[in-house]
Amino acid sequence: MTTHLRTALDLAAAGVPPLPLRAGKVPFGNCRTCAKNACGGRPNMKTPGPCQCPAPCHAWAAATTDPHVLNSPQWEAAWRRAAAVAYHPGGAGLTAVDLDNAAAIAWARDTLPTTRTVQTTRGQHWIYQGAMPSRNDVRPGVDIKSLMAYARWLGWGSGPMAALPDSVRALALTDPAPARRASQAVSAPLGGQSGVCRHRTPVFLDRGIAMAEQRITVAREAVHATVYRTFLAVLSTHGRCGCLTDTHVARLFTAAQAKGETVRHCTDAWTNALTTLGL
Repeated sequence: MTTHLRTALDLAAAGVPPLPLRAGKVPFGNCRTCAKNACGGRPNMKTPGPCQCPAPCHAWAAATTDPHVLNSPQWEAAWRRAAAVAYHPGGAGLTAVDLDNAAAIAWARDTLPTTRTVQTTRGQHWIYQGAMPSRNDVRPGVDIKSLMAYARWLGWGSGPMAALPDSVRALALTDPAPARRASQAVSAPLGGQSGVCRHRTPVFLDRGIAMAEQRITVAREAVHATVYRTFLAVLSTHGRCGCLTDTHVARLFTAAQAKGETVRHCTDAWTNALTTLGL
């Protein structure tokens, strides 16, 4: 039994579905029947779940917790050639926030709830309890790996695991259709509280608004979606504290308008974010 297969069986026993990776951190190619997706995918790769092929097929969909499949003759050659072990985070009910550099890690420390941390070659994986849609490049150096994605297995990490927060879910959302009734004015503070952020300092709020302005400013494409996701992230962190004021909102709207967004679109995006979060 190879070391990689032993690791995979240990993961499967813990409820984490593994799969083998070739050199370069890429999955093994599909079997002859499924080569170039001639089989149409599983089905067409639109839903999260295991592949039914006897060989490790369809990338993340090959991941399984079935020890008989992992130890089968069809998988034996793949484990002998494997360079690493990966896993399907969504299949284990997990989400990995892949932070690819020091700047991304600094952003996460300022923005996201602390959780279990796994050191990677270039950065860190922050692991949360809960699954969500995966999405790459949600911001510079940050990918979301959960459903229908795989991540390299680098150990169990350190620290307690937090529940998947709205601020991470917001990163993978796209701009929805405009709200039917979008208010043209934004009242503040939100939540009817004291105007003081209860769970962070005012410095944290100011830094978060500045980072949100920068995220909008540096967007080179998908500006609509970036504006909406940024509003959603700000509201998911501070929308229930009562600390956001018209001045904060105006700063975000000004940054969006500098990228060509209209006041109407800004208002629609803000209203949709409020609706999504139940505010």
